[in-house]
Amino acid sequence: MPNRLQDKVAIVTGSTLGIGAEVARLFAEEGAYVVFNSHRDDAAAAAMRAQLDPARSLFVQGDVSDPAAMRELAAQTIARFGRIDIVVNNAGMNMFADPLEMTDEQWQRCFAVDLEGAWNATRAALPHMLAQGAGSVVNIASVHGHKIIPGCFPYPVAKHALIGLTRSLGIEYAARGIRVNSVSPGLVMTENVQAWLDACPDPDAERARQAALLPCRRIGEPREVAYTALFLASDEARFINATDILIDGGRSQIYHD
Repeated sequence: MPNRLQDKVAIVTGSTLGIGAEVARLFAEEGAYVVFNSHRDDAAAAAMRAQLDPARSLFVQGDVSDPAAMRELAAQTIARFGRIDIVVNNAGMNMFADPLEMTDEQWQRCFAVDLEGAWNATRAALPHMLAQGAGSVVNIASVHGHKIIPGCFPYPVAKHALIGLTRSLGIEYAARGIRVNSVSPGLVMTENVQAWLDACPDPDAERARQAALLPCRRIGEPREVAYTALFLASDEARFINATDILIDGGRSQIYHD
């Protein structure tokens, strides 16, 4: 079904690389006006500008951890396109540290981006969604919000909290036309994952080892996550709310020693 988001206005945070960039591209292909975002105006942002129709897209630089920046993101969206129908909270960061060696700054930055960032962007958009009586928020959580992998603290704490935020806000505003859902990707071949594999002593062997851990025997692709975000953002999912969808090839369902 083409044009699943025809003329809807979507904000996608953290959308110049990885899953966010793929979400932005797919939403544009499906007819949306897309406001894409990064905390940096760099080569990746320039590449996205070149890929998206300038008449139907807008880049707004801003760090999601800054509430004022997210209010500005919403304000520029309204000024350019007149409404906000969809927010995809994709901006995030990895933070893996020993709990007792982690600094206060590491803890605070993890939550400022991975949890508060989603709230900041959503909070800025909510008044506009409520005024029009409709809106869809899709949070990009993680399999780390379901299963704990040793050595990854405090990232899983933030992602568990993000799923809690999803459920709570979904219920809070359900009767006023707002849906809030999340998706939880497992291992997906983003630029960051590719860079991690390239830094391994034997990249091909490590990639094969990671793929072997998955029931489907392959690593996920950003577009596979983007299609799930598209479904949740669209009217096809109008009775889906306060729900998280795992996208991990089934790995989290397997018992491991």
